[in-house]
Amino acid sequence: MLIADDHPVIRDGLRSMLSAEDDMVVVGEAGDGKEAIQRFREIRPDLLLIDLQMPEIDGLQAISAIREEFSDAAIIVLTSFLGDARVARAFALGARSYLLKTARGQEIVRAIRSALVGRHTIAPDVAQQVAQHMGDEPLTERETSILKLVAQGRSNRDIANTLFISEDTVKARLKSIMRKLNADDRTHAVMIAIGRGFIDPVQ
Repeated sequence: MLIADDHPVIRDGLRSMLSAEDDMVVVGEAGDGKEAIQRFREIRPDLLLIDLQMPEIDGLQAISAIREEFSDAAIIVLTSFLGDARVARAFALGARSYLLKTARGQEIVRAIRSALVGRHTIAPDVAQQVAQHMGDEPLTERETSILKLVAQGRSNRDIANTLFISEDTVKARLKSIMRKLNADDRTHAVMIAIGRGFIDPVQ
C-alpha cells in the first residue's frame, strides 16, 4: 500500500504498524497530494491511505485525480478532520473509508482489509456527525465561493467584484448561507462552515 501524509512521524508510525501484519506491505510513501498522485501512478498499489490536509494538492484533490485515472483505486482517508460535508465529498470522489487519526491500530487494519474487498468503513464520531446533518440543505458552489472570501475578511463589495456579481446578490447569498447553516452572522457562518468541512481553515 501507499501512505500519503505530510508528517514523517505519522508515516513512520503507520509503516511500522502495518508492516507488522503478515498480509500487508508498505510499498511507498508521499509527503503531499501531488507526490501521492505521482507515486500511485508509478507503483499502482493495492490501496492508498491518505490524509486530507496536505501541501501542494490536498487529499480530496488527490483522490479525485487518482480515481479519474484509476477508477478501481482503493482509497482510505485517515485524517484529523471531521465535517459531514468533507466526508460526503470524500465518499463521492470514491474513497472507500473515512477514519480519524485517533483510531486504534487494529481499527485501521480492519478498515484496510475491508476496503480491499470493496467494503466501506466510517469512524463512529464521523458517522454521528453525518447523521446529525442528514437532510440539511447543502451549500451551493457559489455560496461556498462567497463564504471562502468572507473567511478571508473580504467586504461584500470586494466579493462582488471578485465573482463578477452585484453586491445585492452577495447579500442575498449570505442570507441563504446563514439560513442553511443556522448561523447568527457571517463570522458564525464561517466557523460553522469550517467545522462541517464546507471550507478549509484560512492558512
